[in-house]
Amino acid sequence: MFVIFISDDIIHLLVLKGKIMKQKKPVMVLEWILLVIKGMVVGAGAILPGISGGVLCVVFGIYQPMMALLAHPIKSFKIYYKLFIPFIIGWLIGFLALAKLVEMLFAASSSVAVALFVGLIAGTLPSLFKEAGKNGSSKASWIGFTIGLFLMFSVLTLLSRQSASSITPNIWWYAFCGLVWGFSLIVPGLSSSSILIFMGLYQPMTSGIASLDMLVILPLISGLALTVILFARLVNLLFEKHHSLMHHTIIGIVIASTLLIIPTEFLNLLNIIISIACFGAGFLISILMDRLENKIII
Repeated sequence: MFVIFISDDIIHLLVLKGKIMKQKKPVMVLEWILLVIKGMVVGAGAILPGISGGVLCVVFGIYQPMMALLAHPIKSFKIYYKLFIPFIIGWLIGFLALAKLVEMLFAASSSVAVALFVGLIAGTLPSLFKEAGKNGSSKASWIGFTIGLFLMFSVLTLLSRQSASSITPNIWWYAFCGLVWGFSLIVPGLSSSSILIFMGLYQPMTSGIASLDMLVILPLISGLALTVILFARLVNLLFEKHHSLMHHTIIGIVIASTLLIIPTEFLNLLNIIISIACFGAGFLISILMDRLENKIII
């Protein structure tokens, strides 16, 4: 007959280990839920003009792993797969759900919808300038801002000489949308949706996404993938070495692309009032979202 003596310290350790094992699963489930929610918010940002998915990735601590994944897919996925699987699931949910909502909003009133989006864009500017100047702003940074503003405004002004309706959406234009969208993914703060609205491509694109039209979705994915393959490493390097310059240049691009989508034609006085109210609502939503994001620590 053997008698086994177990000290109180060992018993305490065993009990503690048991509690940790019991808690581990709920904690992992909670982390997955939070990552899915983050993905939904970023997915919504990808479809909503003015809400940059890249900026949200930075806020939620996803940007650096995402850039590592884009630059070195196989190596990085092995490291970050527990983060990206729930995040991508949430991104798809937010992306597809918002596409239908945006389509309905544009169908109801394009001027009201664009006014809301302009408000969203205006509301992000304070946080963008704050991010751009967190390490200080140099003369070169403001030169970059001016160049970005001037070049984007000039390009879009030249495009405005052609009616947006003269662009007939097809697989090549949807691939172009993917190319532009790819830059908004790898460049925090760049909202490509305002450019697509101006070119008359945004509404048919979101409509195709909402209806799961593969003739829209596949070219989009192809264009986006091409942008990532060609520019992800370069953009990552530029942001690491020239943070302020890159961010100020992006802000110039965002402002220029937004100025030319401000609605100027309205059906009646009520339409004007509703548009102004929607602008204010969009601005407030962006400000509140920024404050909320600053409080999120996960």
